[in-house]
Amino acid sequence: MNLGTGATELNRKSRAAAARSRAASKWRIAWRNRDYYVLLIPGLLFLLLFKYTPLYGVLIAFQDFNIFDGIRGSEWVGLEQFHKLVQSEEFGQVFMNTLLISVYKIVLLFPVPILIALVLNEVRLMFFKRTIQTIIYLPHFLSWVIISGLFVTILSTSGGLVNNIIQWFGGEPISFFVSNQYFRSLVVFTAGWKEVGWNAIVFIAAIAGIDQEQYEAASIDGAGRIRRMLYISLPGILPTVVLMFILRLGSVLDAGTEQILTMYNPVVYETADVIGTFVYRIGLGKMDYSFSTAVGLFNSVVGFILIVSGNYISRKLLKRGIW
Repeated sequence: MNLGTGATELNRKSRAAAARSRAASKWRIAWRNRDYYVLLIPGLLFLLLFKYTPLYGVLIAFQDFNIFDGIRGSEWVGLEQFHKLVQSEEFGQVFMNTLLISVYKIVLLFPVPILIALVLNEVRLMFFKRTIQTIIYLPHFLSWVIISGLFVTILSTSGGLVNNIIQWFGGEPISFFVSNQYFRSLVVFTAGWKEVGWNAIVFIAAIAGIDQEQYEAASIDGAGRIRRMLYISLPGILPTVVLMFILRLGSVLDAGTEQILTMYNPVVYETADVIGTFVYRIGLGKMDYSFSTAVGLFNSVVGFILIVSGNYISRKLLKRGIW
């Protein structure tokens, strides 16, 4: 054996020993923290049972599914359901409705929790600050059924508060829930009323993590509240803003199915029917399980593409991303 071969063999054994040492170290760390791994088990079981196991049902999208024959007995039709999806004029309208409502919600509602967090951070009277926080959080804990009933009462053409005010100023009552002109605006407004305060929690927590010495130094230098907001608070929560925006992009085709189901009716299908409600109507209403599964799979794939694209663009432009 020459010296070169001996050195190579020695290096190989050294690397192998180092790899075994690292593996043993990882196992020792895992064993020391075994209590924490045990705590992970319920969450992992939840993911396995309710997230991964149902993925088997995606096969329905490639079949002419018959509920009596089951997945194994139904006929395979390949991409026929997706061809049907692309050629469907009704789905085209549904897809545009979903995009419009989601874009409205992102453009109009996404900045509001950030603004609320920035403003509340500058409030020094703790009692007032906590009172405002509690008031804006509360709607989140109401179900959409309750909120829908509440707004039906407020916006009713017969005795509703809003229409009473319109009539008091000499206008004609407006049927908000059966008007294609106003329904999307109603969806966006009620979504904001319910969720904006709750979404602000993430940004309030992010601001709380900013080093307070930065605010003190800025105050000494004569910076007012607006400047502290713009040059300390906002840059400090920018990573959180980027993260939340990327996650929001991933659900852009989820325009609020539960919300719209409790509020819409056949009169406003033209502007209110979104992918989630369309799947519900076709899958359960017409019992076309294969087509509705294909629509749902299309929704999921587009959402995945959007979240990956958003992360890529974020890393390129802002040098920040989820992964």
